[in-house]
Amino acid sequence: MPYRPPLVAHEYFVADPPELPVRAHGEGGLSALTAAELVAVDAAGVMLKAVTTAEETLVVQIGVAGEGVIRVRLSENADARPRSERAIRLVTPGTYRGARAEVVPGEPIVVDAGSLRAEIQLAPWQLRFTDASGATLVEQDRGHTDISGRLRTLPFGRSVAGGAAVAFHESFAAAPDEAFTGFGESFTPLDKRGQRPIMWNFDAFGAESQRAYKNVPFYLSSKGYGILVDSGAPTEFDVCQSTHSVVQIVVPDDVLDYYVIAGPTPPEVLDRFDGLTCRPELPPKWAFGTWISSGFCVDSQERVLARARTIRERGIPCDVLHLDTYWQSKDHWSDLRWDPVNFPEPEAMLDELDGMGFKVCLWMNPYISHLSPVFTEAADAGYFLKNRDGGVYVADTWHSSHPRCGIVDFTNPDAARWYQGLLRTLLQQGVQAFKTDFAEGVPHDAVAFDGMTGTDLHNVYTLLFNDAVAAVTREVHGHSLVWARSSFLGGQRHSAQWGGDTFTSYAAMGSTIRGGLAHGLSGVPFWSHDAGGFTGRPTDDLFVRWTQFGALSPLLRLHGTTSREPWEFPAVEEQVVAALKLRYRLMPYIYSAAVEAARTGAPMMRALCVDHPQDPVAWQADLEYLLGRDLLVAPMISPEGTRAVYLPAGEWVDYWTGEVHSGSRYITVSKPLEQIPLFVRYGALIPVTESADTESAGTESAGTEPDDTGPGDTVSTPDRITLVAFGGGDRRMRIHDTDGETVVVATRDGDTLRVAVTGRKRVAAVEFAPVAGAPGRAVIIQEES
Repeated sequence: MPYRPPLVAHEYFVADPPELPVRAHGEGGLSALTAAELVAVDAAGVMLKAVTTAEETLVVQIGVAGEGVIRVRLSENADARPRSERAIRLVTPGTYRGARAEVVPGEPIVVDAGSLRAEIQLAPWQLRFTDASGATLVEQDRGHTDISGRLRTLPFGRSVAGGAAVAFHESFAAAPDEAFTGFGESFTPLDKRGQRPIMWNFDAFGAESQRAYKNVPFYLSSKGYGILVDSGAPTEFDVCQSTHSVVQIVVPDDVLDYYVIAGPTPPEVLDRFDGLTCRPELPPKWAFGTWISSGFCVDSQERVLARARTIRERGIPCDVLHLDTYWQSKDHWSDLRWDPVNFPEPEAMLDELDGMGFKVCLWMNPYISHLSPVFTEAADAGYFLKNRDGGVYVADTWHSSHPRCGIVDFTNPDAARWYQGLLRTLLQQGVQAFKTDFAEGVPHDAVAFDGMTGTDLHNVYTLLFNDAVAAVTREVHGHSLVWARSSFLGGQRHSAQWGGDTFTSYAAMGSTIRGGLAHGLSGVPFWSHDAGGFTGRPTDDLFVRWTQFGALSPLLRLHGTTSREPWEFPAVEEQVVAALKLRYRLMPYIYSAAVEAARTGAPMMRALCVDHPQDPVAWQADLEYLLGRDLLVAPMISPEGTRAVYLPAGEWVDYWTGEVHSGSRYITVSKPLEQIPLFVRYGALIPVTESADTESAGTESAGTEPDDTGPGDTVSTPDRITLVAFGGGDRRMRIHDTDGETVVVATRDGDTLRVAVTGRKRVAAVEFAPVAGAPGRAVIIQEES
């Protein structure tokens, strides 16, 4: 099927995946496993020789790859590897001391990974995965035939077309009530049942379709397991679309290599997923403050400094100034050189901004205009991707809105070092981070330095790009933050990602929420979006509502094709700034949630199914989320200011009124423009900055580490915080900061809440939200850490 609908605007440069071939009339080629025999066995697994319906012989390897993780491989030979591994390894299997492979004549072979078991029937072939008790989690589907006897699904096996192997495939049976989510930053409904995501990074031109900037070949099931496919190829997941009872996976690679991951809860699956890929990278604390962008418009040194002064004068909380494309000369993007006319003294500008307490982020991408002098230097050195004739692949990556570009070839170690040298100079001048834009544009017919085709390189290219930028940033500044648009499997090591070029509409904000929730359930906890939307100017009310959503997202940036400076919206500036100040007041809670997410792999922006996996509605309610464990955020997605909000089990307190609502039901919520629908778990203690800190938030940073301060920085790693009690009762919580961990234990004693505090923080006060039945007073007991 085509990857683009007909009758849309012509695109001059299309980096789509190649279509898989269609078999000719009467041509065979489908091979499905029918039987196997044991070749080798050890404590961690088995190797089998399998025969297929096409009378082929293939190799099956099934083994333990960690506690609760089983790996399955199907290939022509046992040494086959995913083609993307030529550039980068995506998955590293682990071990489990209790692993066991049990072979009993006449019985199914059992491969035991503790909380997950594989049962293998050799003849006829069948593979089933169970939990430790023997209950089925998921099993292979043997294929569905129609009334004519033709196979309509692709069971475990391989397909050939035109005499050449095309792809491996697998099929899993799906329960009628089973929900599936993940697959990366997909902007469609969170439950992907009935969808057909393809793992190919697109320049999506918005955030309202299945085309995604960030794909992750991994999904979570509501039945308590996950599936991870180790391949950089354009893998396709048919999630009960062709057949409602089957999930089909088609992998056009040299091997089918996948992992079944036990839960039973989403956080447990994600923790094991991280063990196979990598742990999330925690951004530096200042990154959790407000980022304000120049927007996609002509900028200058004078305008940047004027913007910074205005932010401070107007008391707008902000830690990072982002300079978008026009810090470079027009038509030279992205050659990583300051525009000498508009930015004649960049180092002086950066010094002055540092003195005002600002970090600076610069936009860039891995494409270099053919009009830039840098292009010739890189082309002559062989630093760009090539076409099949051996010349530089000069691509229309900007779709005819800007000059054609060469694409830096990060499979060439010399090219990567050269590129990092350009970045190193900027970092040493005082730039703190880079926004790594694009990188979805490797065409399938390109050729890389290491011999990879564009098809095999396309998805993993973004990892090579972001790895190179993160490494040189870490070398100079000690952190590895990049603000990335594209990503792939393992991209959680790049600690800040955003949702791309979305439209300015309530509908686009809704699909952006869905994209963030899916990405969080794909292993990426630190995510953001362009508050206000990117394309065009938002209406005043939409700008407020989207900024409120941004203020209660993992990370926050105001950015668009037009200005997102709050004073450019004078009628609603007060409401916009109030949303930013709410974020800064909640910073102790937000940063604590960030530290927990980095340690556990569970997202900061938690779809309701993360904490309520047994609730079927929690897998469908995808326009709201928990920020951390205790704040339920339901961004206002209607210009009328009214929406339905699903409250999961328990009791929930309206943050603004103190009204208590019982859960496991939808309620209708109406909020004025200055308030976002926000609920707190009953009994929660929310750590916040003291009132004095909140009132002066416009001149204070979200925080820099004590060893990373400079003139003018105001380090917000306060010794003293306030706790806000929403109901008051027995409660235990941990507050994380750059100076360590503080444990708070609250105990209700009649009308008194006794609060014991152990750690670096000093609790200056306990405030009580106006909740019926709350204690009347608090006693704070500060214990030695």
